[in-house]
Amino acid sequence: MFAYTIQVARSGVRATLPLLHRRYATAQSVSSLLLVEHKDNNIASSTFNTLTAASKLGGSITALVAGENPEQVATTIAKFPGVSKVLTAKDKAYEHGISEVYAPLVVAAQKTHNFTHLLASNSAFGKNILPRVAALLDVAQISDIIGIEGTDTFIRPIYAGNAIAKVKSNDSVKVVTVRSTAFPAAKEGDNSAPTEPAPESEKSSLTEWVGEELQKSDRPELGSASRVVSGGRALKSRENFDKLMFSLADALGAAVGASRAAVDSGYCDNALQVGQTGKVVAPDLYLAVGISGAIQHIAGMKDSKVIAAINNDAEAPILQIADFGLIADLFTAVPELTEKLKK
Repeated sequence: MFAYTIQVARSGVRATLPLLHRRYATAQSVSSLLLVEHKDNNIASSTFNTLTAASKLGGSITALVAGENPEQVATTIAKFPGVSKVLTAKDKAYEHGISEVYAPLVVAAQKTHNFTHLLASNSAFGKNILPRVAALLDVAQISDIIGIEGTDTFIRPIYAGNAIAKVKSNDSVKVVTVRSTAFPAAKEGDNSAPTEPAPESEKSSLTEWVGEELQKSDRPELGSASRVVSGGRALKSRENFDKLMFSLADALGAAVGASRAAVDSGYCDNALQVGQTGKVVAPDLYLAVGISGAIQHIAGMKDSKVIAAINNDAEAPILQIADFGLIADLFTAVPELTEKLKK
């Protein structure tokens, strides 16, 4: 990478023309690879947010779809404006997004097509694969970006979101995970990008898929829900959490989340955890019930459009950032609120 310095002549005229020319040339050479996360032929919503981030870099965008039957997903992503090509890798080994299998595929695609940027969402899928890709390419990963100021300059939160850092990468290949809540989702259009097979890569035999246990629910998915109700340690037990939080969520048409304290106490599964080490959400409405508002939790929900809280402690940190606060016993307030919502 070249570094340029703008010098000011004695006349006061800035020597910007050569700099602008070089930046234009650099932008023209940008080519991004977008990892498409999907399951049961449905593309994860965070992929569309990541596509918007990739489009801000300029240049071409190639989507990578891998799986046992990637054709339908490839056809769908090819319709989105900005996608210039779709690479498909058809193999059962890719079906579950195992990083030891996926990473060599991404590296092979990069070396074949000379991509300058590799992007995935900051979901478990992206955070599992891209660090291994970065290690194989011997470059530094740029994690959880919330803004793009240039092809080599990115904005990301640090210290649990208490500070925002501007980072510049000198690596020839930028490996980037994108905070999906920071970018709007791309919309399907009338694009028709061509599809071609992805390059062959080594498939690790050291790791194999054994199985999974899934809990199915008719409630919205936590990461993309427009309304979220989260419970904290003040609920005191799993029984209380299930009874109060799920009833409230059903009445409100919301997804259910939880603080780390509630998860660590065994009130709910860790898949519901909202926070720095859990899911980052930015719904239209976030209702925190019995959550004190630790920095770790606030980092995962502070971008919500409206924040409401129910807490019996008037000094709780969550009330300092909430748009609406109710100081009350949650065991009285939540049932009353649920009944009123049902009416």
